[in-house]
Amino acid sequence: MAKPGDLPVQQAAALLLACTLALLMLQLHPCRAQQPPSPGYYPSAKLRSLAFSEGYQTLWGSQHQTLSPDGKSLTLWMDRSSGSGFKSSRAYRNGYFGASIRVQPGYTAGVNTAFYLSNTEEYPGHHDEIDMELLGTVPGEPYTLQTNVYVRGSGDGTVVGREMRFHLWFDPTADFHHYAIIWNPDQILFLVDDVPIRRYERKTEATFPDREMWAYGSIWDASDWATDGGRYRADYRYQPFVSRFTDLKIGGCATDASGDCQPMAVSPSGSALSPQQEAAMRWAQQNSMVYYYCQDSSRDRTLYPEC
Repeated sequence: MAKPGDLPVQQAAALLLACTLALLMLQLHPCRAQQPPSPGYYPSAKLRSLAFSEGYQTLWGSQHQTLSPDGKSLTLWMDRSSGSGFKSSRAYRNGYFGASIRVQPGYTAGVNTAFYLSNTEEYPGHHDEIDMELLGTVPGEPYTLQTNVYVRGSGDGTVVGREMRFHLWFDPTADFHHYAIIWNPDQILFLVDDVPIRRYERKTEATFPDREMWAYGSIWDASDWATDGGRYRADYRYQPFVSRFTDLKIGGCATDASGDCQPMAVSPSGSALSPQQEAAMRWAQQNSMVYYYCQDSSRDRTLYPEC
């Protein structure tokens, strides 16, 4: 039993412990307590949402897909037997490609929910690819958003990836957020909720994808590398693993478009980011970026002349 005078001391100790834990959580997840500054430009608002059948078709795992009654939202899931994927009906030579995605909470290690551009079916073994991948995790740890660029076979055989990874400033399991790629002849811009998080510029022809590509979405087992370098793998005791896609948007020049088709502007002025966009991107990289290949001293720098 506490003696008179002991209770305030115990309360003070408990309060001190609670404050210490709160500060520790802020240090572990600093970006969760902040929001990026407004980019001032919202390219997603310039395009209408598509019904799935207007822009896409099922590619694989049709038994692991369901379409909403209005035809605008697609649910994909992965279990021990299969994952699932879809593909744009047309090929493009540039454009805006976006989707609002919500991923599953809990144990999702090894699960890769991807939205990306690729031409791997057209150029097998020598393809180009632009990736946005939500990499699953274990309870208590955040999802990782990985952005990546492969050029003319750098994702085939001996892989030469150009990864930039983020722990986002929000919980991607709690609600839908819009992930988008603007791919133009001079640059690639990765956006989350219209906030630019990465710009990949065309510096040489050898390091920039310029052949036609299709847009894809998928969920698949990437246990060999996705979560902590493969330390944690997909555990099918927690299946099915579910990812939801909605607000699908495409705006750009298909390969059969007329020659006067113009790439989508990345900013109010056209190709150069505005000061507001630059500030928002700088915030995202300073507060949420956890890996950048150009800063990795273990990489062979001769393979990355753009760095």
